[in-house]
Amino acid sequence: MDQENAEIAETGTPSALSAGRIIVGIDLGTCRTAVMSEKGTKLLARSVVGYPKDIISEKVVGSEPLFGDEAVEKRNFLDLCYPLADGVIREASERDYQAAYQLLGHVVDLAKAGKESEVCGIIGVPARASIMNKELLLSIAKQFMAKALVVSEPFMVAYELNKLSNCIVVDIGAGTVDICCMKGTVPIPDDQVTFLKGGDFIDERLSLAITRRYPGVQMTEAVACSIKEKHAFVGESAAKVVVTLRDEGKPAEFDVTEDIRSVCESIVPDICEHLETLITKFNPEDQELALKNIVLAGGGSRIRGLAAMIAEQMHEYGEIKVTAVSDPEYVGCSGALKLATEIPLDMWGQIGVMFGADD
Repeated sequence: MDQENAEIAETGTPSALSAGRIIVGIDLGTCRTAVMSEKGTKLLARSVVGYPKDIISEKVVGSEPLFGDEAVEKRNFLDLCYPLADGVIREASERDYQAAYQLLGHVVDLAKAGKESEVCGIIGVPARASIMNKELLLSIAKQFMAKALVVSEPFMVAYELNKLSNCIVVDIGAGTVDICCMKGTVPIPDDQVTFLKGGDFIDERLSLAITRRYPGVQMTEAVACSIKEKHAFVGESAAKVVVTLRDEGKPAEFDVTEDIRSVCESIVPDICEHLETLITKFNPEDQELALKNIVLAGGGSRIRGLAAMIAEQMHEYGEIKVTAVSDPEYVGCSGALKLATEIPLDMWGQIGVMFGADD
């Protein structure tokens, strides 16, 4: 993550804590990390750390790790490490742990904006992240923050939108899809579902689908991700999706309309199935209201036609209203910051797993 990707904007959020502390909200995502602070810092960048490949690479880029878009731009010189998988810290190797440590440290440094202050904050994790994963994240956060709390990402979205009752949030991230029932209280595990068919799943399926249809095309998941982010849709398309790809090294145009449609629609049955299960968690008299208040968040909420298709697939349950958030990049970390500044510090422990001075 680099300063070129940091956008500074005034949040206007009053601090509930002392002036000697900086309060932050962090949405630590598999693909991108978003951070906002009460001091006005607002930044978004890729969740990737790059390390020089050899002595020649080190001569060009230096010996220190690079972060975010800068690392991606200089990828030929670097071994790229994406330390987050399925929305939580990978546990595959020591390198993954080291990269997660350095990434979070870099995020906190950017949030501090050069100030020597304590940092306290709330960090979003997948709805059904295990206690082990939460504790691993907190063990890293403890090195850089005075107090940290982890809460579910869809809960952060609901808090930002002030939709705390009779609402269902569907947060479609890169690693996971998190669905959470809001029933007027902090959601419990039984009110939440996480499954692994987010943006990364779509990228993988799209890459394979295009390769099968056009065997000579040179395709990677990064290329598939770029196509998805620009063209993703479900249902009927207003026009064909034609993209320029390399066929055995030569540029050519390819129609990928049906491939994009089919892979994007492949996540809809799982979303509807879990919505159908979770709606029964509401009291019968509240179910009608909840079905009219389904909110899509995360990068996947930008898939054109998705809200309408989910509503249509669930029409047997009555009137269904599905909407998408207007700012999927920042709505989660904004909700985390709002929660952190509105809930007294000594009450954070009532919301989720945390560490801090008064543990």
